[in-house]
Amino acid sequence: MRVNLARWDRILRHIFGFLLTFWAAAGGPWWAWAGIYLIGTASWGYCPLYSYFNLRTAASYDERRELG
Repeated sequence: MRVNLARWDRILRHIFGFLLTFWAAAGGPWWAWAGIYLIGTASWGYCPLYSYFNLRTAASYDERRELG
């Protein structure tokens, strides 16, 4: 599986994922359980929705080679 999330994207997903999940566990709205999805995608570095829409925030292998 290829990584399609950049490091900054993964960090933000972890932060917002934990905040949403804690909010849901404390009695927040049902949609706050979407934080689990954010935590999972941040952990693996792969987002199926990004893949479906052909998006990526991570640099490709060729781009990383050009940068040095």
